[in-house]
Amino acid sequence: MVKIAIAGGSGNVASEVVDVLAASGKHEILLLIRKDPPDVKIPGAAWIKTDYHDLDALAKILEGVNTLLSFIVADKDPGGVVQKNLIDAAVRAGVKRFAPSEWATSSLHHMPWYQAKADIRAYLAELNKERKVLEYTLFQPGLFTNYLGWPHRVAKHLHLFQIPLDYQNRRALVVDGQQDARITLTTVSDLTRVVAAAIDYEGEWPVDGGIRGEELTVAEIIALGEKLRGPFSVEKLSEQSLLDYTAEPTWVPRIEHPSLKPEQVESLGKVFLKGLLLGMKEGNFVVSDTWNRLLPELELTRAEAFLAPIWTGKD
Repeated sequence: MVKIAIAGGSGNVASEVVDVLAASGKHEILLLIRKDPPDVKIPGAAWIKTDYHDLDALAKILEGVNTLLSFIVADKDPGGVVQKNLIDAAVRAGVKRFAPSEWATSSLHHMPWYQAKADIRAYLAELNKERKVLEYTLFQPGLFTNYLGWPHRVAKHLHLFQIPLDYQNRRALVVDGQQDARITLTTVSDLTRVVAAAIDYEGEWPVDGGIRGEELTVAEIIALGEKLRGPFSVEKLSEQSLLDYTAEPTWVPRIEHPSLKPEQVESLGKVFLKGLLLGMKEGNFVVSDTWNRLLPELELTRAEAFLAPIWTGKD
């Protein structure tokens, strides 16, 4: 049993992880939150309100903590200020392990909303440059397979939105000539299982924290969609038209997320489309199988096994 602190503990991915850790009954869990704690009781977990800017208070909260997991939303933390404070307080408090707010891609090209992730990667690397000050891993599952189940509820907390590979409407937007681009697909449930097992892992955490459910090309993901749903309409966009925002697709995914204001959804549509498609093309969503190899007893879920029950029998 260890003491775990979770920053941003009310977020949707964080809540998936909290449920699994709490259900194990093995750990004491502290859920750090900036707002007033919600009226939700979680056995074995306690809510703690903090503004993340008082380092002394933050270090006091983290005393006795073995593992600190961060789910601070990157685009809400310009420059990674909050997470840098978390790291500094963790070092001061003697925290053994830290997981920054990754939970997504390995590379960040064309994705400015993830800039804070890059800032924190650099901060941690500099921290450990001369000697190991803080053990950490970058938990990276690639793209959650769950997004291919949109708009169905395929996870308890994970908030889904439409992506360019749209199984619901049997259509896809792709970069012309780049359907051989590869994507790692991992279910959010498998991510939570890996995190829970990693906390119990007795070896040193690897910096490269890739988690691979399955790796498929864009063409293979579309082919799987056609197997489950029928023929797809595939619309090809040139790389240059995405770069200079002159692409005029017949539809643009609506990236609706709790962190976005309603007026931002429309204005950011093409920004996300550019970032997602060019990111896919450049391999952003390909991650290693580091944690698969360290935890061979965990069998992770293949895309078809997860998606077939969702789409079978759907119009």
